[in-house]
Amino acid sequence: MAEVIWTEPALSDLDAIADYIALDNPEAARTLVRKVFDHVALLADHPRLGTKPPELKGWRYRQIIEPPCRIFYRQDGDRIFILHVMRAERLLDLSALTDPNN
Repeated sequence: MAEVIWTEPALSDLDAIADYIALDNPEAARTLVRKVFDHVALLADHPRLGTKPPELKGWRYRQIIEPPCRIFYRQDGDRIFILHVMRAERLLDLSALTDPNN
C-alpha cells in the first residue's frame, strides 16, 4: 500500500475551488471535497489508477478526474504526491506542478 501525501499547493488549489463553489452552494463544495479525497484515497492501493495527462507526454505525472477537477500526482516508490488540483476547463500551467523532490 502506498502512502498518499498531499502537498500544500494542492490543498490550497482544492480549497480555492471549494471556496468559489461555496459562494453559490456550500453543500456542493463540501460534497466535491469529500469526493476528491475519496477518489485520491484509491491511489494508495491503485497508484496507476490515473491516466497520463495529454499535455505532459513522456513525463512522470498522472491525473485522476473528479469533475470538475483534475488532480495531478506523481508516484515515487511507495509514496504518491498529490501536486496540483485544477478546474478541468482551464489550461494546465506547468509551473503549478510543484514537485517536492526536485
